[in-house]
Amino acid sequence: SEQPTIAVNRRGGFPIQYIIQAQNFEQLQEKIPLFMDEVSQDPTFSNSDVNLKFNKPEINVTIDREKAESLGISVLDVAQTLQLSLSGQRFGYFMRNGKQYQVMGQFEEVDRAKPLDLTSMFVKNKDGQLIQLDNVVSVKEQSSPPQLYHNNRYMSATVSAGLAPGQSISDGIEAMDRIKAKVLDDSFTTDLGGESRDFVESSSNTLFAFGLALLLIYLILAAQFESWIHPVTILLSLPLTVPFALLSLVLFNQSINVYSMLGILVLFGIIKKNSILQIDHTNQLREKGLNRYDAIIQANRDRLRPILMTTLAFVAGMVPLLISTGTGAGTNRSIGTVVFGGQTLSLLLTLLATPVAYSLFDDAANWLSRIRAALAARFQKTNSAAVNPAE
Repeated sequence: SEQPTIAVNRRGGFPIQYIIQAQNFEQLQEKIPLFMDEVSQDPTFSNSDVNLKFNKPEINVTIDREKAESLGISVLDVAQTLQLSLSGQRFGYFMRNGKQYQVMGQFEEVDRAKPLDLTSMFVKNKDGQLIQLDNVVSVKEQSSPPQLYHNNRYMSATVSAGLAPGQSISDGIEAMDRIKAKVLDDSFTTDLGGESRDFVESSSNTLFAFGLALLLIYLILAAQFESWIHPVTILLSLPLTVPFALLSLVLFNQSINVYSMLGILVLFGIIKKNSILQIDHTNQLREKGLNRYDAIIQANRDRLRPILMTTLAFVAGMVPLLISTGTGAGTNRSIGTVVFGGQTLSLLLTLLATPVAYSLFDDAANWLSRIRAALAARFQKTNSAAVNPAE
């Protein structure tokens, strides 16, 4: 799939950035390796990585406080002994031959090269006796991450993954959610970052844009035609184009993304224009005295040529987008594919659906008018009987 050329919050790296959040570090340490094993085996992803790597060796020194207290050794004594022996702390300076040198406190490297050297040290207790450290401490070798990460005040790890050929960001997010359900329990939460977050946010914004566009179109058409029925007839052709737009994505091997959805909005505009031409001319002919059937036939015959000409010109204008290469070509092809394929494939269906819908809705409007007239007459008759009761 093509990588987007525009991002609202570009962070770089792989397109899929899945953030795993936990209450403590031990949970992440237990589950991250299992999660990464599942990601590496999933065919949705070409490669993967995680920022929380357990590759920093360290030695964990645990003090037996009860035993240390019985031997007259405090925790501070142990900490200071380790600090003075290993930290390389600076104690002061001295001058020699006009140069200043630092005084560092540290064991020789040969005496601090192995973990066993820690337990071979001696610490002085409160009575002045030297006690070997292995009597009061235990040493454990382990690996820890060089850096800890937080997200939304939780301990976190970000799993990044590249997509296999033919896979979209939506497919990647769904695959991550499946692995989450399989590996993680309810104590974990997840979030998205990078292009994944941009994709989800833009998708929700696009759905809102679709709904707002349809509402504005309906209100404008209702004002133009002075009718609540004709706008419905015009808008009915819009859903018919969506399956053809999706089919064109499949035929041209494109994915559903924010740019293809933008192309659907453009497609709605041109399809709506065709329906307006048909219905407006039909209404004009009926005002001149033609019956509904003859007006529909004549209007569609008169408007067929301008509709075909504007459609062909518009489709031809999409060809450069389809064959474009270089930077931004993925964006151009996503928009061009939807408009080119959707308009071409749905043209005949929408030309036929609009006059049929116009006839059906006109029948429904006439039926409602008769019902309202009958109810009004009955209501008026009832009121007259109530005002003039029979003697």
